[in-house]
Amino acid sequence: MKTNMLYVVALCLSALSLTACKKNTCADCHYDKAGAEIELGEKCGDEMEALEANGYTDTTGTYVVHCAH
Repeated sequence: MKTNMLYVVALCLSALSLTACKKNTCADCHYDKAGAEIELGEKCGDEMEALEANGYTDTTGTYVVHCAH
């Protein structure tokens, strides 16, 4: 019983560490505007996810953001 509990705890810790590492990944991001690639620089974690989900908005519109993972 104790051994099974240790396996469960180890599995949970492994899953948490993998999730935490994935969330903190960083990538170079850009969007395309009038045929030009506009660099946004390196974005990480939640900021990168939000840009990819919502796009980048400036005075001329909202653009799809691509981040190199």
